[in-house]
Amino acid sequence: MCVLFFVILWVFGDVASGRRNAMGFEMNMFWAVIGLPAGLGILLKGANLLVDGAVALAEKLGVSPLIIGLTIVAMGTSAPEVAASVKAAIRNMGNVAIGNVYGSNIANLALVGGACALIRPLSVKTGVLRRELPVMLIVALLLYPVLADLSLGRIESVILLSIFVGLIVFTVVSAVSESKARPDEVRQVSEHIRETTGHTDKPIVKSIVYTVLGLGGLALGAHFTVESGVFIGEWAGLSEAVIGLTIIAIGTSLPELMTCVVAALKGHDDISIGNLVGSNVFNTLLVIGTAGAIRPFGITARLVGVDYWIMIAVSAVFMLIAIFCKRIGRISGALLLTAYGAYMVYLFVFTPSV
Repeated sequence: MCVLFFVILWVFGDVASGRRNAMGFEMNMFWAVIGLPAGLGILLKGANLLVDGAVALAEKLGVSPLIIGLTIVAMGTSAPEVAASVKAAIRNMGNVAIGNVYGSNIANLALVGGACALIRPLSVKTGVLRRELPVMLIVALLLYPVLADLSLGRIESVILLSIFVGLIVFTVVSAVSESKARPDEVRQVSEHIRETTGHTDKPIVKSIVYTVLGLGGLALGAHFTVESGVFIGEWAGLSEAVIGLTIIAIGTSLPELMTCVVAALKGHDDISIGNLVGSNVFNTLLVIGTAGAIRPFGITARLVGVDYWIMIAVSAVFMLIAIFCKRIGRISGALLLTAYGAYMVYLFVFTPSV
């Protein structure tokens, strides 16, 4: 992800200011309408290439498949959020950067989780996931004191990134222990990764090429997505916060949606939930931390108000259902989707310009 950080800076450096697209043309509705779906498509393909290349590299280096499933896959599907929020931070659009994280976290649990549960009820089986669900909520709660003054500085960002590194170390250590204790589960995770990423036995050079192409695709896709999404949203009279909470957030959650739906169809319940939980933790710590470290910014009061607490409420409800019911059933999935639909109505109908 450090490589992603520098790639984004390099790609966006010359276009960090102004209202021109990557080709140098002034942004207008024609380019925005073309650029938004193109950007989302490039983001999706870039995420696929990144995950595929990273998985192949990890396997070549002898990393446990369980560790890959709990970290690299979740991190890879969160990479579009990193790219989009960093792009927004460079443009000094703090509301888009934070709104993207809130919106993506809500979309991951309510939209993606709900859709997957409707396709096939998701069971929660492993102790690792039961531990990480509370961690997801605790990490989200940590954001309130960080953003309470309506700004994000470099010190707070470094703290978030430090917590992220600590959690990664903890997850890897826990995964290694479980890998040794449950070899059959490790084999199942390995098979899932191969199925969902299309991974075959690639040479290491090809794996590196896939990873680099994925990083480049994320950077380019994030540029088109943010530029086009912001232009269309502003044309429609939406605020930066609402744009980040909806257009950008849903677009950058597409990798989670694809991965989790495929996993649900194949019966890999723990991977579906693990990807969602891991992605939300990465979004909160890595995405916000990276964006703030690059350029400190201010945010609107609504992002520490109703939208923040909606994210907390969705996280808490998802956690409680998963822990106490040991599954996310179809009824719960329908309720989550209904809640997400109600939130979209609230954003577009009742607060279009706040």
